[in-house]
Amino acid sequence: MEAETLALAQEIDFSMWALFARATLTVKIVMIMLIVASFWSWSIIVQKLISFRRARAEAAEFDHKFWSGEPLDGLFDQIGTDPKGQAEKIFASGMMEWRRSHRDDGGLIAGATARIDRSMDVAIAKEAEKLEKGLSVLATVGSTAPFIGLFGTVIGIMNAFIEIAEQQNTNLAVVAPGIAEALLATGLGLLAAIPAVVFYNKLNADSDRILGGYEAFADEFATILSRQLDS
Repeated sequence: MEAETLALAQEIDFSMWALFARATLTVKIVMIMLIVASFWSWSIIVQKLISFRRARAEAAEFDHKFWSGEPLDGLFDQIGTDPKGQAEKIFASGMMEWRRSHRDDGGLIAGATARIDRSMDVAIAKEAEKLEKGLSVLATVGSTAPFIGLFGTVIGIMNAFIEIAEQQNTNLAVVAPGIAEALLATGLGLLAAIPAVVFYNKLNADSDRILGGYEAFADEFATILSRQLDS
């Protein structure tokens, strides 16, 4: 009898597709949700890795131009009022406010330093929003995917026990398929959650470092302008 049971168990297809096909509708919906969440997370991860790398390269290139000794007005005329680089946008926002703060007679309108600081702060806030866009999705997937997978597992195991009760049989050929289908949901949940959590932490730290660089540049730029105002 045991040999017959093992033979029947060996004939069962335990491939991923077969486990999905045999699952109930509820468990299939859970699996599809987790697969979609995983692909969505990876698309955000790849896009963020590329955009962060580009942002670091643009910041390094602009930093080299800024400290090359070229006059600030000449650098501003070169990059224009609507540059593509994030660091350049922060610089351009400060320079535009600097030029607006000059009266026709060449003097400066009172409160120029505060307005320049606020203008660059607004530009940094806009860049922060762009950098952090999509990270909340990774955090959500990372925190909810294991529980969604666990829900699918609970439903799958419940259905497996119902099938055992209906067939009045607890041999391996009856129990194994249902348990395997149920555990697949948990596996998919972890497969979606683990990369989302890992890359959320990495990308969040990278975003903080990039924004820290922008804020440091804004402070240095404001110091330079303040020195010119005092002179």
